[in-house]
Amino acid sequence: MCGIAGIFHFDNQSVSPVILKNMTDAIAHRGPDGEGQWIDGPVGLGHRRLAVLDLSPAGSQPMQSKNGQFILSYNGEIYNHLEIRSELEAKGYHFHSRTDSEVLLHAYAEWGMRCLTRLNGMFAFAIWDTKKKRMVLARDRYGIKPLYYSLQGNVLRFGSEQKAILADGGFKSNLNKRALLEYFTFQNIFTDQTLLEGISLLPAGHFIVVDPAKEKKIRVHQFWDFNFREPEQKASVEEYREELDRLFKQAVNRQLMTDVELGSYLSGGIDSGAITAIASESYPYMKTFTCGFDLNSASGIELSYDERARAERMSYHCKTEHYEMVLKAGDMERVMPELAYYLEEPRVGQSYPNYYAAQLASKFVKVVLSGAGGDELFGGYPWRYYRAVVNSDFEDYVDKYYMFWQRLIPNSVIKDVFRPIWGDVDDVWTRDIFRDVFRHHMPKLTRPEDYINHSLYFEAKTFLHGLLVVEDKLSMAHGLESRVPFLDNDLVDFAMQCPVELKLNNLSDVVRVNENEVGNKTKNYFQKTKDGKQIVRDTMKKYMPEEISSAEKQGFSAPDASWFKGESIDFVKEKLMDDHAKIYKYLDRSSVKELVNKHLEGKENKRLLIWSLLNVELWLETNEAIT
Repeated sequence: MCGIAGIFHFDNQSVSPVILKNMTDAIAHRGPDGEGQWIDGPVGLGHRRLAVLDLSPAGSQPMQSKNGQFILSYNGEIYNHLEIRSELEAKGYHFHSRTDSEVLLHAYAEWGMRCLTRLNGMFAFAIWDTKKKRMVLARDRYGIKPLYYSLQGNVLRFGSEQKAILADGGFKSNLNKRALLEYFTFQNIFTDQTLLEGISLLPAGHFIVVDPAKEKKIRVHQFWDFNFREPEQKASVEEYREELDRLFKQAVNRQLMTDVELGSYLSGGIDSGAITAIASESYPYMKTFTCGFDLNSASGIELSYDERARAERMSYHCKTEHYEMVLKAGDMERVMPELAYYLEEPRVGQSYPNYYAAQLASKFVKVVLSGAGGDELFGGYPWRYYRAVVNSDFEDYVDKYYMFWQRLIPNSVIKDVFRPIWGDVDDVWTRDIFRDVFRHHMPKLTRPEDYINHSLYFEAKTFLHGLLVVEDKLSMAHGLESRVPFLDNDLVDFAMQCPVELKLNNLSDVVRVNENEVGNKTKNYFQKTKDGKQIVRDTMKKYMPEEISSAEKQGFSAPDASWFKGESIDFVKEKLMDDHAKIYKYLDRSSVKELVNKHLEGKENKRLLIWSLLNVELWLETNEAIT
């Protein structure tokens, strides 16, 4: 696990060693164990190392093939690298380290871009072919590892974080107003844009080939995509459970490979609990980590947000060495500037609890297992899918699901909120952005199951991807490698063909509940949506106490709705009620204040919007790149 950076000059201008080092220094937190730069005329590759496998200098990067043709800068973990290594050794390749980096280097030498379909793991890498004078950039199937790039003039810059690109003083940018509109619609960015003009995020499952001898352009190619579908021939329920059990154990055990100490997050939910249960069988006395919340000022549904009791129960069950941290309202306020710096731009959810969880884990381990992906693969949010189960056609489905996923500012008021820059963004149709997510996933839709699988596809491509970007940024901020066993290739392939009826028990009961409504969600609502991830619950219940395997879905959220109108109200007013706040260069003061006041006065729950406004404001305050 590391950080990568690089430059390519199309006009053959030589890369500056000073600039390349500045780029790698900007992401030093990703790799505190070593650094390296490689330059050959117009090409420069940089690397920061977080040593996890083969801690010796043999694992240093950029790594060069024995014949000198290929130069690699790589970030990630390839969990099946030993199998690939054996295959390459049989073909005559010799290895000088125990790293997966060297396996990847030789795999590319042998198979070229076809090697991508063989890799089971998380990765972002750059390879320069000194013979063909060609650059390749690639990102893993699911987007666990980020890779940003920019082409300005004759210069291609890229890196694990935007900071690497910004560290080249020749790069200039403005705020991307179109992406800002996209974010304030979905609390996420579905396209490859970022909030900085000129910087793109390589989509998950894609690669770039830069071949200046043919053309001075960047062409993005897809090598993999999700494909949720009903199986043509269904096996028995018991066979599905047995296969899930086998594949899940295999996935967790694959990701235990390390030469440093490893631990696990333990939220109190079924996903992290199942991972910890399986891992602790092979890794005794492992360390586990939980963040809880001070609920003294919480109310309503937020009184259930602290899961420490269940996490402690699971720790006792698995005999782990358990550590906890309790967050209070002031912790959110004090971490915001630092969070904005490391996160680089806001994505889904209120991410500061994740920052503190990673900070806690990094004090004791270098690698941590995370439960991300379980909900998106196995239907963990049934109240979402039920909103668009019965439809007349695909466009009807898009209309319903799009209205639900307008998480922050609805279309009815977005023109008012964006009044200062509306002339620059009035041609952005966010429904089209939403619909375009499905452009490669348009099978015939005839059954409720088809629409559920469409929703699973959408959330894996958007919501999960946003979570993974947050997971990477906030773990690597502390030099911590985060691994996600649910995103093992074999397990994902199984999940995509697992019948919907094994994930959700009752598709006919369309539940319509506004997630942001003020007050409690009813007990009846929880009973109806307790069926999410049913096959996971049924399969994993033998590994954990019943009160955990059968518990309602609980997201990792702080009681911000209460804090924003209580203990943190002064902070909210200081940042958002100030007429000179930086966001009001782009957003209308009166419209924003009216929305915020609805929350402060207890009329509506606008916690997601307030969090996003705060995050963007702090991002603007800390971002010097915006001209």
